Amino acid sequence: MSGSQDSNVEQEVRENASQSSLEDDKLVLAAVRGDQNAFKALMDKYQKPLYFHVLKMVKNHEQVEDLVQEAFMKAFSNLQSYNTNYAFSTWLYRITTNHTIDYLRKRKLDTTSIHNPYKTNDGEVEIQISDTKETDRSIIKKERKQIIHHAIQNLPEKYREVIEMRHLEELSYQEIADHLDLPLGTVKAHIFRAREMLYKALKDKKDKF
Repeated sequence: MSGSQDSNVEQEVRENASQSSLEDDKLVLAAVRGDQNAFKALMDKYQKPLYFHVLKMVKNHEQVEDLVQEAFMKAFSNLQSYNTNYAFSTWLYRITTNHTIDYLRKRKLDTTSIHNPYKTNDGEVEIQISDTKETDRSIIKKERKQIIHHAIQNLPEKYREVIEMRHLEELSYQEIADHLDLPLGTVKAHIFRAREMLYKALKDKKDKF
């Protein structure tokens, strides 16, 4: 391929990327105004790319779906803070990546044995658990669980039901669909909406986390 052809291809790629970014900005503006079709259009556009992006870091397919939904939820709840000087896709991917990394860190902490040293940049530190009293971390964790439980109980029944099945009973999406005799897509939509409502309910209590 000649130099001029290379240049033409690069220019076409840049123009397509720019056009895509402009379309995103229009959808974001509409979404901020409450246009549900704009939310759906953004999800339809980025759900599959984000799925494969997260799949590189997390190998459990259903967990990947959860993480992508949660990332969309975070992004949509913070659209007011999106700066159009940057590509929406870059902003969305950064939120998704950070959310996935947080998930992996929490899982690593949860599965770390208290009998093994935890490696840090300063060397190895033994993890010790007090036998006589609860640590501040465990107290905060209990308070957080109580807050989340209360928020779940205040959800409309159809949303509370699917959230409890997914996160308390740890049923798969398909198992929930079979149990409730609902289409799989409806179950996923209910779970997404339930998480969105929970996020908004808990947002003013974020200092507890």
